[in-house]
Amino acid sequence: MKVINLHQDEKNTIRLAVENNRHAQHQIYTKFSPKMLGVCRQYIKDLQQAEDVMITAFMKVFSSLKNFEHKGSFEGWIRRIMINECISFIRVQKQVKFIEDETFFEERHNDIESKFSVDDIQFLIDSLPDGYKMIFNLYAIEGYKHQEIAEMLGINEGTSKSQLSHARKMLQNQINRLKNYDNGTE
Repeated sequence: MKVINLHQDEKNTIRLAVENNRHAQHQIYTKFSPKMLGVCRQYIKDLQQAEDVMITAFMKVFSSLKNFEHKGSFEGWIRRIMINECISFIRVQKQVKFIEDETFFEERHNDIESKFSVDDIQFLIDSLPDGYKMIFNLYAIEGYKHQEIAEMLGINEGTSKSQLSHARKMLQNQINRLKNYDNGTE
């Protein structure tokens, strides 16, 4: 029985892709593009625009591949490039402004009930104002800390916290409205 070292195979594929081997680049794109489109879609409502941003980000991935140091996961490295490209796209397209609001409320929120589909949840997130949506995705979905978000977006940490608080409150109100509508009480 032959044992294949998957990590070594990924390293080899990356090495070949750095050397502009189109087959290796295609393997990387094929393996990661579905997940990365999902990442881009979290930030950008329009699917075609999300695809365009993803493709642009993959161009950056391939041009920066020689800089990948094999510290941490390769997927995480690609994901960070995708997120940064999404943020750049949103800044250029919409000139997102963050309200410098230092007040925020630390609330406990219940998990969204399983009766809501992924599409329902994505619709609710998409309905958030762009600044709220970006902070919510970076914090709640990607797992960045407020200090990291503040550095990425050029805002202060308190603004990040308040934007997240407002986003959560808005989502909770939307979820309550959907529950009431489903129950026939609205």
